[in-house]
Amino acid sequence: MDSPLVTVLVPAVLGVIMLGLGLSLTVDDFRRMARYPRTVTVALGCQLVLLPAVCFGLVLAFGLAAAPAVGMMLLAASPGGTMANLYSHLFGGDVALNITLTAINSVLAVFTLPIVVNLSVAYFDAGDGGPVGLQFTKTVQVFAIVLIPVAIGMAVRARRQDLAERAERPVKLLCLVILAGIILAALLAERENIGGYLADVGSVAVLFSVISLATGYAAARLARAGHAQAVAVCMEIGMHNTSLALTVALSPSLLDSAEIAVPSAVYAILMYFTAGAAGLLLRRLAPLQPTPTA
Repeated sequence: MDSPLVTVLVPAVLGVIMLGLGLSLTVDDFRRMARYPRTVTVALGCQLVLLPAVCFGLVLAFGLAAAPAVGMMLLAASPGGTMANLYSHLFGGDVALNITLTAINSVLAVFTLPIVVNLSVAYFDAGDGGPVGLQFTKTVQVFAIVLIPVAIGMAVRARRQDLAERAERPVKLLCLVILAGIILAALLAERENIGGYLADVGSVAVLFSVISLATGYAAARLARAGHAQAVAVCMEIGMHNTSLALTVALSPSLLDSAEIAVPSAVYAILMYFTAGAAGLLLRRLAPLQPTPTA
């Protein structure tokens, strides 16, 4: 995965992904957190602290090897993905709250993701073949590749909302197509080890997904959020941004490891089923809710 094409393409895809996210965001998305301060605080606490701790416990309990362990921690440190918004809409969640959480999480991840990855690499000693962690220069690269495109996208939307709305779907589609090709190349490069990876990581990925979804809903309800807001939190912290995790793992200028990318690739498939099952369950259990105070 160290060809010049991948060296340039993977960071570019990450930048375009974040540009696409920026095209969907406005300053009002960040202001909206004032409507549900308790719910937003609880959701961010789960995303930034609780879930990485849970993931760390799962990794230790299942005895994962160093690279898959770091891959799981990278996944846990990644913010919610855009698919969380769609699932929230399908199953009666507060989509506006989803967008707000996605916006805040994406910005915070610029700082928290390198910290989690570096601590994980140091703990699991995943750098046997050379430096794997996000050193200072790589952390700066993550900051530049993630935050700057989001800011550009938001600026474009603020000045040309019509252009941003037209470009949002094609940009996402282009990223998905290119990223799918990169993932396929990574899987082919590791095809002899895929069976072992699935056996090692599949159970952990499913369990982490289920715990994330359950934690999101339960924590929001404990914070006295309404059902719709709790569904939004459930999907937001239960459906991690695998595109971000995969590009960070595969980029030669960042982690440059197909092994570290495997947990995110496995989770990317499994989460659609676990989130769908959670959504169907929550739809059946949905009570009539009073106006939330959280």
